[in-house]
Amino acid sequence: MTVKEKLKKGEKVSGVMIRIVRNPALAYLAENGGLDFVMYDCEHSDYNMESLHDLFLMGNALGLASLVRVPDGTKEWISRVLDQGASGVMVPMIETKEQAENLVFYSKYQPVGGRGFSGGIAHCNYKGGKHAEIMKAANDKVIAIAQIETKKAVENIEEIAAVPGIDALLIGPNDLSVSLGIPGDLMNPMELEAIAKVARACKKQGKNFGLHAGEGMLKKFAQDLTLVMCGTDTDIISQGLKQTAEMIKAL
Repeated sequence: MTVKEKLKKGEKVSGVMIRIVRNPALAYLAENGGLDFVMYDCEHSDYNMESLHDLFLMGNALGLASLVRVPDGTKEWISRVLDQGASGVMVPMIETKEQAENLVFYSKYQPVGGRGFSGGIAHCNYKGGKHAEIMKAANDKVIAIAQIETKKAVENIEEIAAVPGIDALLIGPNDLSVSLGIPGDLMNPMELEAIAKVARACKKQGKNFGLHAGEGMLKKFAQDLTLVMCGTDTDIISQGLKQTAEMIKAL
């Protein structure tokens, strides 16, 4: 079952943000650990298309979804990472209905969007086939995620959430706190109310609500969440190394 199928059934899906790991064996580790997806961060790291292609293929072979946070909402990024085999795209700093519509246009084939067609490449496992069937299969699989992380986005959230073809809205708590004038104060009532407003809009429009946050905030919004992300590969590796060093020193 794909991540999108799980979300449509109302199940929670879990994942982690990846910023430095480039070995395709990561897909085995994540799948063995019970995660549903990994999200490669191309906004704040330096992955190239060749590396992403190889990572996506391994994940697809194992049934682990590969999502990508692209740096901006351009065709160059959105359509290309999907052609390389990504299962979904998240565009940061979505603030308007028009930006959300742009994400849909480049990520979904007709009749939902306007993504340029190509068969026989990574996104369809290098198989050919009828155009209509390939396009429908891709639309059934691909997740379009609008990342909500500014005050303006929260103000426009009803319009953004109502855009056809947007599958999920995911909060970026850190940038949201900066935009609200309370940088780093993630549990401030102003921040929590902004997040709750997004959750309400998702419920009203039948969209999935997501958060990339720590355990405390995830627990607070657990009843509303379906798309759940916690931590990064840098956090996990750092914590593991620190715990190992402390254990050795304590011997």
